[in-house]
Amino acid sequence: MLIQAVPQWQGARTPRAGDLPAGCRALSAFAAEVLDVPVREVRLAAGGAPVADGIANREALLDNKKRHAEALADGPVLTVGGDCAADLVPVAAARARHGERFGVLWFDAHADLNTPASSPSGAFHGMVLRSLLGDGDPAFAAAPALEPGRAVLVGARAFDPAERDEIEAGRVRLVPGEPSRIVAEVRDAGIERLYVHVDLDVLDPSEFAGMDYPEPDGMSVTQLVHGLRALAEFEVVGAGVTECVSGKREELAILAPVLHTIGELLR
Repeated sequence: MLIQAVPQWQGARTPRAGDLPAGCRALSAFAAEVLDVPVREVRLAAGGAPVADGIANREALLDNKKRHAEALADGPVLTVGGDCAADLVPVAAARARHGERFGVLWFDAHADLNTPASSPSGAFHGMVLRSLLGDGDPAFAAAPALEPGRAVLVGARAFDPAERDEIEAGRVRLVPGEPSRIVAEVRDAGIERLYVHVDLDVLDPSEFAGMDYPEPDGMSVTQLVHGLRALAEFEVVGAGVTECVSGKREELAILAPVLHTIGELLR
């Protein structure tokens, strides 16, 4: 097992986006201690740019995508971001490797289902799941794409209109955080192999202060751990933890049970 640190910030347009690289490195180092595994950092582009074709920092993100693909490790990998788009490359690679019955479990306060045409901000971290479904900017769209209905969104509570349309159309399944509901939805989706994405904003801000894009009424750490543990019956082929902006060990320590549980799933 390996931790791959992807300190990308260009996908976010939040007030604390500039803290994402430092948060990524701090969380990666802490996860390495918790799981007793090595860390490998992907060297990314440093700069940014205005919105182009509906995406902020588009050229830097494309450069990062290429660098990440070239550095992608084999075997069980925990990807630590950076913004949510740190999971674009590993999820797309897993879909290509494991076939159409591969799926993702997306723990996130936000649906990440916009396209460049629908996004109110141009922030690509709000488009990444839609890109994995094969939509949006062709330079980012996964090919092969996730099969409709094989993305399960957990804990989301902030939606743009285009995102609600995708959910209502059944292309993405939306479930609350109860373990039994999560397991039932994954089974019903016919998913055989699973990637688990955890955006830390799925947690309530009172639980963890070091998230990039806080939303009220989130999950507790205990609820998140129980939701993750329920996935033990499935084959988890990869995982990601994203959107950390904290470098404080006392804050990161709150996440130790989450990291332990993800490590157990990957092993």
